[in-house]
Amino acid sequence: MLDRLLDDDVDRSGKYLAEVIYGANDGIVTTFAVVAGVAGAALSPSIVLVLGTANLFADGFSMGMSNYLSRRSEEDYQRAAGTASPEDGKDARATAAVTFLAFVVAGWAPLLPYVLALEATFRLSVVVTGVTFFAVGASRSLVTARRWWTNGAEMFVVGMAAATVAFVVGDLLKGLA
Repeated sequence: MLDRLLDDDVDRSGKYLAEVIYGANDGIVTTFAVVAGVAGAALSPSIVLVLGTANLFADGFSMGMSNYLSRRSEEDYQRAAGTASPEDGKDARATAAVTFLAFVVAGWAPLLPYVLALEATFRLSVVVTGVTFFAVGASRSLVTARRWWTNGAEMFVVGMAAATVAFVVGDLLKGLA
């Protein structure tokens, strides 16, 4: 009986795991892409804040709405095909909201050193970004059977690879600014 209750709790607690991880990862990556691109191009830290914040909310909103449209399209298709089922009980509005919130909350991480006006802002942003990737990835183990360090390392590697691409492109294009 206890096993069944624990399984039910894991099922409910992981209901929006895909949206949380997808939103958080993309929020961190795209915000850090702005930070890395601006740093690679050797532009002012104030530009990081302006572009990073604008990107954070605009892209977060876009991700949430894209999630909503995707979920609604799937539901409409299943109804048209006569295969509609309660599926996982997720509401398109809820998945959109979860994606948006995860994007915005996690996406602040690369901007924090700039918001706090700390010295060596880009270096600190790299560290904060890496730690955030690892922490978000590791948190997946709360609702999965995988080891926390495996989940954390996986998200860290994927996220930092994307961040490296952004920095290299900014560095290559710095002469245009």
